[in-house]
Amino acid sequence: MSGALARLLFYPTLAYNVVLEKVSSRRWFDRVDDTVVLGALPFRSMTKQLVEVENVRGVITMNENYETKYFCNSSEEWQAVGVEQLRLSTVDLTGVPSLENLHKGVEFALHHKERGNSVYVHCKAGRSRSATLAAAYLIRLHCWTPEEACEKLASVRPHILVRSAQLEMLKKYHQQVCVRTS
Repeated sequence: MSGALARLLFYPTLAYNVVLEKVSSRRWFDRVDDTVVLGALPFRSMTKQLVEVENVRGVITMNENYETKYFCNSSEEWQAVGVEQLRLSTVDLTGVPSLENLHKGVEFALHHKERGNSVYVHCKAGRSRSATLAAAYLIRLHCWTPEEACEKLASVRPHILVRSAQLEMLKKYHQQVCVRTS
């Protein structure tokens, strides 16, 4: 049922996010570090800025196909401007990225980091699904706890919302990549 509810609420909540960006201090995207840019749906109109100004050469899409169908570049359109896309579909509102997808996304980001490129990590609003992946990236990079990673994200993007189920998945991820033997 949550997938159906997410589809029903997609356009109204997308419109809400567009309005909030226009009338508040909320930005469409924020740079986390030299590699990761965390944000909302990358509309086609943003392509030139992301590629030329932000040096984006990788995009991690946490959305389901229907969320990006009309407003965002397809994988082929990204490829035409020199950007590699990784889609890690996760249901909006209630979805939790799988452990496997966290690993895939972080490896993708690290691959681009090694080349000096930026990666745009996004979902619809750049608050939950994409913030979970960005937190996993910070955990892997710095061996921070999930809480420390989320604090860092909140310091650059105050409106992130990593829910309890997402935090639990980040704890599992942290166990896999940072646990040290005594």
